[in-house]
Amino acid sequence: MLSTSQSLANLALSSPIASRVLRRHRLDFCCHGGRSLAEACQERGLDADTVLGEIAAAPATDVQTDFRQLPISALIDHIVTNFHEAHRRELPALVELARKVERVHAGKATVPVGLAAHLLEMHQAMELHMQKEEQVLFPMIIRGMGSRVQAPVRQMELEHDEHGEKLRQLRRICRDFVAPEEACTSWRALYLRCEQLEADLMAHIHLENHVLFPRALNLGV
Repeated sequence: MLSTSQSLANLALSSPIASRVLRRHRLDFCCHGGRSLAEACQERGLDADTVLGEIAAAPATDVQTDFRQLPISALIDHIVTNFHEAHRRELPALVELARKVERVHAGKATVPVGLAAHLLEMHQAMELHMQKEEQVLFPMIIRGMGSRVQAPVRQMELEHDEHGEKLRQLRRICRDFVAPEEACTSWRALYLRCEQLEADLMAHIHLENHVLFPRALNLGV
């Protein structure tokens, strides 16, 4: 039974529709997923019952894997394959596309100045973060080290908060990913791909913060 007292994280886990609705209303279910829907909506001046109604009314067209039930090794494999490897492919390409757009449209007032540099900074920070997970934290979790992973988990959560702030900066630089009228095809594609990066990284952080890490610490979800 859906309720405004549920946490954003639990709502996002309930269906792909829920996570899309929450993201559309800019309700952060990944880094700040512990807040209730009511609390988060109050902070943003939204009506929680209306948001909940959108989630309940949307047609259930997607099938979602219940990651809470996957073996933990399979969950980690999913994260590495579907998020880590995808970020490594997409971010360098986005940096180059942003450089092209900034160079070609340098004379326009609406050009996203600094976007390429920001994406490069995101790429470098995320690469270091993912290496730490793959080389240190994930092997510890697979070995079932329980509470002994608490310190590295906390460090990863702090870094997730930093990634979340970089996503907010990305949205500001791209003006909510709305391309201006004079934008060329490359510029419009850049904004679409940056918006998809936001969706993918939020889903990635959410899965680790609210499914993998609690399971690794034997806290449940």
